[in-house]
Amino acid sequence: MRTIEEKAALGYTPRDFSLPRLPGRLREWLSPPGQPSFARPALLVIAGLAGLAYAWGANSANLEPFYGAAARSMSESWHDFLFGAFDPRGTVTVDKLPGALWMQALSLRILGFHVWAVVLPQIIEGVLTILVLYRAVRRLADPVAGLVAAVVLAASPVTIALGRGNVSDSLLILLTVLAADAISAAIVNGRLRTLLLAGVWVGLAFQAKMMQAWLVLPALAFAYVLSGPAPLRRRTGHVALAGLVTFAVSLSWMSVVSLVPKDQRPYVDGTTNDSVFSQVFDYNGISRLEHGQYRGAGPRAPFLVKQIEQGEGINSQTSRIGSSWHRLLTGPLGRDDGWLLPAAVLSAAAVLLRRRRASRRDRLRASVVLWGTWLLVLAIVFSVGRYLNSYYVAALSPATAALCGAGVELLWRERHRPAARNWLAVTVLASAVYGAYLLRGGSHVPTWLLLELLLGVVASGAALLMVFSGHPRTAALRIAGVVGCALLLAASTSALSVVRGLDPFDTPYAPTSAFGRSKISPRLYVAAEQSIVHHFQSSYHTPIAFATDTSLLASLTIYYTGKEILPIGGYAGGIPSPTLQQLRHYIANGSLRVVLIPIKPASNDPRMIWVQTHCAVLQKPHAPRGIEFAFYKCDPTVSA
Repeated sequence: MRTIEEKAALGYTPRDFSLPRLPGRLREWLSPPGQPSFARPALLVIAGLAGLAYAWGANSANLEPFYGAAARSMSESWHDFLFGAFDPRGTVTVDKLPGALWMQALSLRILGFHVWAVVLPQIIEGVLTILVLYRAVRRLADPVAGLVAAVVLAASPVTIALGRGNVSDSLLILLTVLAADAISAAIVNGRLRTLLLAGVWVGLAFQAKMMQAWLVLPALAFAYVLSGPAPLRRRTGHVALAGLVTFAVSLSWMSVVSLVPKDQRPYVDGTTNDSVFSQVFDYNGISRLEHGQYRGAGPRAPFLVKQIEQGEGINSQTSRIGSSWHRLLTGPLGRDDGWLLPAAVLSAAAVLLRRRRASRRDRLRASVVLWGTWLLVLAIVFSVGRYLNSYYVAALSPATAALCGAGVELLWRERHRPAARNWLAVTVLASAVYGAYLLRGGSHVPTWLLLELLLGVVASGAALLMVFSGHPRTAALRIAGVVGCALLLAASTSALSVVRGLDPFDTPYAPTSAFGRSKISPRLYVAAEQSIVHHFQSSYHTPIAFATDTSLLASLTIYYTGKEILPIGGYAGGIPSPTLQQLRHYIANGSLRVVLIPIKPASNDPRMIWVQTHCAVLQKPHAPRGIEFAFYKCDPTVSA
């Protein structure tokens, strides 16, 4: 924390960092000594508005049913909770590590099954991320830079959408920003324990999103080695120790699960060898970067392939966006998180150029090195990777926001220099032109939004330039500048995501054909109706309501009812769980009587073929075009 003398050197007046003498609890809501008096109240207002935006309509959120079903199953059994089971009987896991689902399952276990209870952890994680990012930026820059970063992060479309769903990226981002905060503190104080704490945070983030959490390690290590206070050899040793802590924490849950006998835990989805290490490093690791055929555990179920070809399947957007260097800069991915990338890049370039002769310990440059490397590494990986869901780019938002904050601090320090005014004009103009370019490819873009963008450019650029040039009517111009910047921010971040009810699978102003369907509609399958489950259970009195081809087909019913729907083949239908022998055993002992399987396109899975051969058609539910399903009733005698 900077002293008052240091703050004065940056251009603050005494009243900017003086603390009013207020008695009682009011003092707790004011800024601590050494910070401007407006800092903490402004931060709380930003966090409060962000929480309101994330929680808006939370009880009617359109959630991802696969994760929703797993969270409900895990909330009803500590065994399922520990192993991340997908179904209530714990026959198979989800196809990822369950760290983020633990938060949702605990929320459901405490509060009961409600849609808002599933969303609540993501709302809390989103608000905490804003608070932590402010602290991380403030450590190396100043409170104003932290507030700018908080505003940009809170208003980003992908951030708003992420807080309104149930995907794991919100926890990943919170934990990695906590790691960046710890690194920032270590750069200031040089304490090894602070650096090791950063390793712990990254290791915990690994439990939420696996290898994606490790993508921030180059940024964390490079920033500390470059700007840490100790000699180079000691700094390198500290980073090595922190790396060991990171890997130990990352692999801890996987190692424990691997020691449990296979017959006492669910089958690991996404693998053919029931290994959680294969799930993480192959199915969710190497295969995500390859540009060949689908590398799941066995072949994907034909009906899922058909859905993806028709643009109606889960995550079908991955087949519509090819990898390229400009993948994140155009189209839906650009509208998700690219609005302020020009401002972030120009800010980083300005700081590095201006501070190129500064000492190694220069904090502002260290901040830009940290967040600039974060942005660069993630952008490269996301550009070349094979699979990229739209909400993945939310991991870029903290870096974009922090770099914008660093640019504002440099502008404040250099506000009397013509170069600073020129930088402001170029940045505002570049952001406006790029925002207009992104909106050009959008769908149903209102005319008033383009007009707002234009007015924001004119008002903010003209007013702020005149303020910094010493125009005599500075009070009126400051007001005009603030209004202009607000208009620009509102337009460029498309904060209307709140009103339009977007969720993590949507992007602002995306054409309907851009991604296709990214989640199952509640009416996609009649099997999801509670009446079907009640009918089967009342008719056959079986502990397993029915079985389905793939966990995806079972997810809605488990999500809505909490009943056991046996998933055959796991997430995409390719894993050997349950085996044909186990399936026949369930039917023979009366645990299972009904199986829902696709009949068009036909499956070559031996389990599906056996059901069609030995069981009778019971009914055919409604299905998407080109796809047919049928419920089969299996008599126990056929499995004898």
